[in-house]
Amino acid sequence: MAATVTRDDVLRVLSTIQDPDLRRDIVSLGFVQDLRIDDGEVTFSLVLTTPACPVKDQMKAAAERVVSALPGVRSVRVEMKANTMAARGRPLGNEPVLPGVRNVVAVASVKGGVGKSTTSVNLALALAATGARVGLLDADIHGPNVPLMMGLRERPEVLGENGKILPVEAYGVKLISIGFFLGPDDQAVIWRGPMVHSAIQQFVRDVKWGELDYLVVDLPPGTGDAPLSLSQIVPLSGVVIVTTPQDVALQDVVKGISMFRRLEVPILGIVENMAYFVCPCCGARTDIFGTGGGKRLAERTGLPFLGEIPLDPVVRQGGDAGRPIVVAAPESPQAQAFRQVAGNVAARISVLAHQASETAKKPQGVPIKFFGR
Repeated sequence: MAATVTRDDVLRVLSTIQDPDLRRDIVSLGFVQDLRIDDGEVTFSLVLTTPACPVKDQMKAAAERVVSALPGVRSVRVEMKANTMAARGRPLGNEPVLPGVRNVVAVASVKGGVGKSTTSVNLALALAATGARVGLLDADIHGPNVPLMMGLRERPEVLGENGKILPVEAYGVKLISIGFFLGPDDQAVIWRGPMVHSAIQQFVRDVKWGELDYLVVDLPPGTGDAPLSLSQIVPLSGVVIVTTPQDVALQDVVKGISMFRRLEVPILGIVENMAYFVCPCCGARTDIFGTGGGKRLAERTGLPFLGEIPLDPVVRQGGDAGRPIVVAAPESPQAQAFRQVAGNVAARISVLAHQASETAKKPQGVPIKFFGR
């Protein structure tokens, strides 16, 4: 008599597969859904915490392998899905500031000229390439370069009497920037702190972002008005710190880490940009700005190291032409490096969201009251 596979059999072998970030098996995490068995044909869905999961292909392959090995199984079909978890920062009242946005990810550099906007743009595009719904907010009020890097010039549409702003879109990413509302390209934004705060507040509250898995925010350099305003207005899921390897950049990065820790914003990790240069002629590697500074800083501060981005003219050329490297050359080493960073960022957010969810499930202790005579 032929063996008959049961639901319990399938769940038992699937429980041997662990999520490497959440460190629990995929059955207890609730990833296995819609399990059906029909005459030896097994179908189910794996619903992950983010479409940008860096190990989703390995997880699917492992699930197919262990279920196929069961006696009585004739075929296995696994459908990969994602339900992005929200890793909020401090709650701000009962009404959410961005009701349709699950995670707000700030990208900061503290020191200028380290490639923060390049990282923000390519991070957003790399997340969108996985199927995630992504928005990009250019919060660098005094130096809005993101529209140029995304190849956009049109002015966003203002909807109806309520004045909601409809973000423009490129490469599947929704975008808003003060650069869309300025006059000539050489017009400077000469604003004091309160005006910067007001602009960021308007871009958060008055833009119709819709449903987003990730809203990436490109912050200006420094520890001034923009990062402070954003931290006060929006419950940030976390911040990505961008640096270059040399000591003069790392010194400023330490100040930025201190600022975000004081603001109680989770720091997702450190990205080392312009990490090295590979000669296109001979293939020799040159560490123009030193080597390994970002990784050493991550170890010293106890923060995750999210990845290193090589220095290459094609990254600059793509930004100037409005064709970022992740879109223009998706198979290039530079694009692969940005995708690795995006996967690590998504994984970190999932871990923080899972931790917050587990904490919320725990029963809260009831304070003991002592009554005197």
